[in-house]
Amino acid sequence: MFRARTWLSRSFTTLSTNPLRVCIVGSGPAGFYTAEKTLKAHQGAQVDIIDRLPTPFGLVRSGVAPDHPETKIVINQFSRVAQHERCSFFGNVTLGSSVSLSELRELYHVVVLAYGAESDRTLSIPGENLDGIHSAREFVWWYNGHPDGRNLNPDLKSTDTAVILGQGNVALDVGRILLRPTDELATTDIASHALTALQESAIRKVYLVGRRGPVQAACTAKELREILGIKNLHVHIREYDLVKSPADEAEMKNNRIRRRVYELLSKAAASASSQPRPGQCELHFVFYRKPDSFLESHERNGHVSGVHFEKTVLKGGGPGKQIAVGNGEYEDLECGIVLKSVGYKSLPINGLPFDHHKGVVPNVRGRVLSDTSGDPSLIENGLYVCGWLKRGPTGIIATNLYCAEETVASISEDLEQGVLASSSKLQKPGREGLLQLLDDRNVKPVTFDSWEKIDSEEKRLGTLRDKPREKFATWEDLLKVAME
Repeated sequence: MFRARTWLSRSFTTLSTNPLRVCIVGSGPAGFYTAEKTLKAHQGAQVDIIDRLPTPFGLVRSGVAPDHPETKIVINQFSRVAQHERCSFFGNVTLGSSVSLSELRELYHVVVLAYGAESDRTLSIPGENLDGIHSAREFVWWYNGHPDGRNLNPDLKSTDTAVILGQGNVALDVGRILLRPTDELATTDIASHALTALQESAIRKVYLVGRRGPVQAACTAKELREILGIKNLHVHIREYDLVKSPADEAEMKNNRIRRRVYELLSKAAASASSQPRPGQCELHFVFYRKPDSFLESHERNGHVSGVHFEKTVLKGGGPGKQIAVGNGEYEDLECGIVLKSVGYKSLPINGLPFDHHKGVVPNVRGRVLSDTSGDPSLIENGLYVCGWLKRGPTGIIATNLYCAEETVASISEDLEQGVLASSSKLQKPGREGLLQLLDDRNVKPVTFDSWEKIDSEEKRLGTLRDKPREKFATWEDLLKVAME
């Protein structure tokens, strides 16, 4: 890697009239870390970041919970990247409709796809299309002011009970937002429409349901500690769910996070009162249950009234590999809203190989393969992936840093070894070609300067309400401010 960087620094100093043109699709953490590493590794390279949204930063803006401002500080680092003299950001540019993948590959020497996962895994069980059932992603977009989540309008008034399927960090985020006192949320950057709905919410009971046991709960200790610490909250965990098997013990022995999560759940169960006090909200952790079907309300046709669960037991696989298997016993849990936190899913695009089973683009260390066979000789020269498209929807923001380092190292190696030699010596239109193409199609990109107008106005409006920012939550408002 050191030799590659030394060679590239020398090469692109002398080839400044023909710089390496790089386009990164997606402006979330994976995209920005890739841009940052590329700018450092390739002196003289020009990097363009495009995104379908008018706003940069991906899930840092639309996925991180509003009451986690410390996690959003990374935006400052990403802003410095976008302001680099050799970097440009173009929002409101959609891969597939504004510009095709094949066109980008013609315009740039290197194209890196880092557009993440904007869809959801489905359970494929009866009743999944009933009203009142939403994905956690949709709900997160709704309360974070994502313009595609503005019209969700979850009904929080008609029921006092919500069921969340899943026990990962996103599930805990959603549960926390439903249960946290709204006076605490009011000083965050939560979308105003969501705050109003939560202030009027009738939800008092939240069930977090997992297929496996407390040892396998997919959350982190930090997230768990936070939801358990909500004031005036009754936490309910069934004692018999906390009984550990030898396989559980072995799993905890080899995994500090699992051990800490189990300890927190055990402590919460031991310290909880047997019954909630009047006026207390309730958080129920339910283990060893998998949804079998959704129940339809008799009073409200087409609306969910509960979940039909099959009880599960853990089988085989050894520590860390136990799977939940139904045991033929069932029970119903009544509720008026269900939020499915069962995983994100990336979307394929025309001209891009896609492994539908794994939900990723087939690749070797970020190099895109032309099919799903895994044959490393089938490399799509000049095409790379990073982030969730590359590895699946896992990890935290910092995970994308290491992911980007690997992808950029592959780009460097390909340049040094001549895989991209012909293209690096070939003039490519890059940014100028992209802007001309967008202009021809009457697509108006949002530059980083235009994003800063949105940013400034959101912060100004936020100060009027004692909030860090008041987000514009519709496409119309975002584009109006950007284009002024």
